[in-house]
Amino acid sequence: MRAPKYGSERDVYLADSLVNLLAQHVATCGTTGKDQWLFAGDGEDPPHQNTVGYWWRKTLRDAGLSGIKLHDLRHFYASGLIAAGCDVVTVQRSLGHAKATTTLNTYAHLWPTAEDRTRKAAESIMSASLGHQEASELADEVSRRHPS
Repeated sequence: MRAPKYGSERDVYLADSLVNLLAQHVATCGTTGKDQWLFAGDGEDPPHQNTVGYWWRKTLRDAGLSGIKLHDLRHFYASGLIAAGCDVVTVQRSLGHAKATTTLNTYAHLWPTAEDRTRKAAESIMSASLGHQEASELADEVSRRHPS
């Protein structure tokens, strides 16, 4: 295991459920070495990155999956933050990117556009004005009368 890239050290905010899962792991399995690693490698060291890669590939194989790289979890995490409404700077900091442009170059297509936000706002206004059921029925009626 190696230190993160220079300047990319950061706090990682964990979900309470993950903290609970890690606490359960520590209670069941303990930690390793003077640095209290969660997962054991040789001696008092964390596992080597090749070992982690092997564990990942074995897990995928055992689950009947393929074609998913360990690094894909990073993209999954970033896209989940974006889907949950996190802004560029929040995602940038979570990933340890030095610049927001790095984050945007990779993930800009995942943020909703102004048009998406406008559509969502219009739907919200319509639903609030007509009642949710009535808005859906009106949309269905328009679709029936004017098929595409």
